[in-house]
Amino acid sequence: MAKALLGYVGGSDPRLLAEMRRLQQRVQDLESELVRIQAENDALAAAASHDGDSLLESIDVSKAEPALT
Repeated sequence: MAKALLGYVGGSDPRLLAEMRRLQQRVQDLESELVRIQAENDALAAAASHDGDSLLESIDVSKAEPALT
């Protein structure tokens, strides 16, 4: 009876084990992609912040014209 229950609950079915390994690999791949994208986003945000500051500093307010007349 115990062997039957163990087999029913989820013994070592090769298809189940293969699917579990595939899903674990997929999760690991997605976590790696997330880390890469977060690093890329941080770099882009830093570049945008740096470029935005230099753009604002380059505007001469005394010579600026109004946007709407």
